[in-house]
Amino acid sequence: MNLQTDIKPYVIGLDLGGTNSVFGIVDARGEIKATTAIKTQGYESVEAYVDACVEALHTIIDYVGGIELIKAMGIGAPNANFYKGTIEFAPNLSWAHECIVPLGQMFSERLGGIPVGLTNDANAAAVGEMIYGVARGMKNFIVITLGTGVGSGIVVNGQVVYGSDGFAGELGHVTMVREDGRMCGCGRKGCLEAYCSATGVVRSAREILAKSEEPSMLRDIDPENITSLDVSIAANKGDEVAKRIYDFTGEMLGKACADFAAFSSPEAFIFFGGMTKAGDLIMEPIKRAYEEHVMKIFRGKAKFLISGLDGSSAAVLGASAIGWDI
Repeated sequence: MNLQTDIKPYVIGLDLGGTNSVFGIVDARGEIKATTAIKTQGYESVEAYVDACVEALHTIIDYVGGIELIKAMGIGAPNANFYKGTIEFAPNLSWAHECIVPLGQMFSERLGGIPVGLTNDANAAAVGEMIYGVARGMKNFIVITLGTGVGSGIVVNGQVVYGSDGFAGELGHVTMVREDGRMCGCGRKGCLEAYCSATGVVRSAREILAKSEEPSMLRDIDPENITSLDVSIAANKGDEVAKRIYDFTGEMLGKACADFAAFSSPEAFIFFGGMTKAGDLIMEPIKRAYEEHVMKIFRGKAKFLISGLDGSSAAVLGASAIGWDI
């Protein structure tokens, strides 16, 4: 540990989600020393949001000994531009929906001038895995986040790929179905996210149930109320329809990873998010499809791993990791 870290042993991590903003003060070993949270929405302006954040932060900053012990702050947020420290036209944030918000600068000014870095949540997860998780020691890997959407963080030669404008790495929006593809939230059709997110799994369940008379536990639930958790529970109980939904989802993810390998030849694909709780139900079809569709020179090389970071704190750890890196 360098002298600077000895003097300033903590960073702040902010997981800025569409519903909640969760803060943690983290040490260099990845231990969260203090945490707090506020609601993300309900503020008329970004200034009001930052005011509420800073007020909540003061309590945990004081708890660890004051701002002079904080090296930096890292933020994982939707539509975050790493280069500029801004959030840009984020559809699910009322105070950043139609504008570019200089959030990094605003927090820095309110927190004594400490450096503040922003990136999207999947990139933050990738940095978190590299510092604290299963990617320690790796220099080439891809993190794929399976939640409401499908996100990705790509690390090549030890560095996150940000591209020319800070927004590179949107593998969830690679087109997987060219003809009659599902509409995606991004406005395009056939995206990976439209099939392999938690939302996509639910859409697959409704389609499969509507097209067949095959018995399934899922038929006991109103189709409009089915969740990806319901599908997971049913599959774990041996429900054939639910297992087929995971086979379909995993096969598409495996094909996508086979394409991604041609780009960066990763040491590992690391999966993160609630859907990974399905375990082998999702991972086995991913591996099978990958090996079947990947170029021969890449076969048998990549590992397929599930994030080892604790689910409740992983997003905060990922965000905090950005703070150590600036």
